[in-house]
Amino acid sequence: MTDTSAHTDTRTAVTVIGLGEMGFALAGAFLAGGHPTTVWNRAPDKADALVAEGARRAATVRDAVAASPLVVVSVKGNAVAREILESAGDALAARAVVNLTDGTSADARAVADWAGDQGAEYLHGQIMTIAPGIGHPETVVFYGGADSVYNRFRSTLQLIGGRGSLIAADAGAPTLYGMAVHGTMWGTLNGFLHASALLSSEGIEVQRFLDDAAASVSALLSSLPSIAGEIDRGEYATEYGALQHHLPSVEDLVRESRARSIDDELPGYTLALVSKAVHSGHANDSYSRLVEHFKKQ
Repeated sequence: MTDTSAHTDTRTAVTVIGLGEMGFALAGAFLAGGHPTTVWNRAPDKADALVAEGARRAATVRDAVAASPLVVVSVKGNAVAREILESAGDALAARAVVNLTDGTSADARAVADWAGDQGAEYLHGQIMTIAPGIGHPETVVFYGGADSVYNRFRSTLQLIGGRGSLIAADAGAPTLYGMAVHGTMWGTLNGFLHASALLSSEGIEVQRFLDDAAASVSALLSSLPSIAGEIDRGEYATEYGALQHHLPSVEDLVRESRARSIDDELPGYTLALVSKAVHSGHANDSYSRLVEHFKKQ
């Protein structure tokens, strides 16, 4: 962190509420960017290092909120976020609250509605990195809320992550974006780890596989936009990638896994999905047809 005293009179004052690993990193980014930064945490001593770098420690939440036009919240759960903000009372009026707390889309919308009732402006944000990534120019942050609020504080919020963007007026949308990224990530990683276990059982180095199969893996990832288009249009009957052609390969993967004592739950689940779709009359549809399974109420 750098000495920012020469710049603090020209930059937006920011308050950070919550000094866990993420909140601490957020406050550090604002300080490093030359912004007067006020911090509050239930355990006051967590602010010691930030205060040594120039941050102001607020004694109460009300004092913290009153200190800055921009209030950034990063705590454990939206119920906690609301509980803490409630203690600020009427100090919230005319403040812009940027809530970076994890939770569901319904949680985010509930806090947004409540904050609006208090006279506060509101953005909900989903940070797509762990704490060490805060402040990096390539760090992605999804925001939801009024564009007037986002645009007013955009340059300040860019200090959190250089690839921040407002994706919707809906406060719940960033949470859904984050979950979609994570769901895709976990599904891909689990498939890769199952494949790695299969290869390792034969003594094949996984890195060697990646080198040899780079073109196939790249083609797989590049197919996502096409699949997305089919889902958005609800058109699953396409010229290529018929489900009936997937079925034998998935069956073979399950048999190979069992023969090598590799856990077959993941490919077995895929086999059940593909089999059901094929036997329900969708043999010539593309793999995107399976999204209808996940849409079930």
